[in-house]
Amino acid sequence: MTLEFLITSLVVILLPGSGVIYTLALGISGGFRVAVLAAFGCTLGIVPHILASVAGLAAVLHASALAFEVLRYIGVAYLLFIAWSLLRDSNALDLGPEQTPAGKASRIVRKGILTNIFNPKLSLFFLAFLPQFIPAGASGEATGEMLVLGGVFMALTFLVFVGYGALAAGLRRQVLSRPKLIAWTQRGFAAALGFMGLRLALADR
Repeated sequence: MTLEFLITSLVVILLPGSGVIYTLALGISGGFRVAVLAAFGCTLGIVPHILASVAGLAAVLHASALAFEVLRYIGVAYLLFIAWSLLRDSNALDLGPEQTPAGKASRIVRKGILTNIFNPKLSLFFLAFLPQFIPAGASGEATGEMLVLGGVFMALTFLVFVGYGALAAGLRRQVLSRPKLIAWTQRGFAAALGFMGLRLALADR
């Protein structure tokens, strides 16, 4: 574990992405506890990417144009679906009081997981990022080292996303007390997710 790894991880995590937008949206609409659930789901969505990197599946994605394109367009379709859902449902950011029934909690976590699973860039990121911080002489322990670093990255992700969620929850009352602001906030989140989907669709490998 190095200071360079922690700093680089924090910079990557702090950059706004689909997971951050999802957590902010849920923090505004449902309050802090809902934002924590969203952050938890987004964090769990990192697990498959870490395991794929450790197992070498990310290398297959990197080498296979077809596999990469299939996974990429699944991610694009999912982001555009969320954006369209926000635009279609006028009450998407109106969850009412800060209470989360069990069924709704599981749905929030599941959506957070899917938000990060369907992101092929995340797999490629771990493929290129984690090995740089594995000691040169740790060939026999490389798997363990990568799992530890991946676990630290997940912990940092959860803490940062909870911070974003707390910020959004703090603004919840001001936003929800203004119907026009709710509508524009909802459209803004939809536009941001739609833009990310289009950007992912047009991105070069």
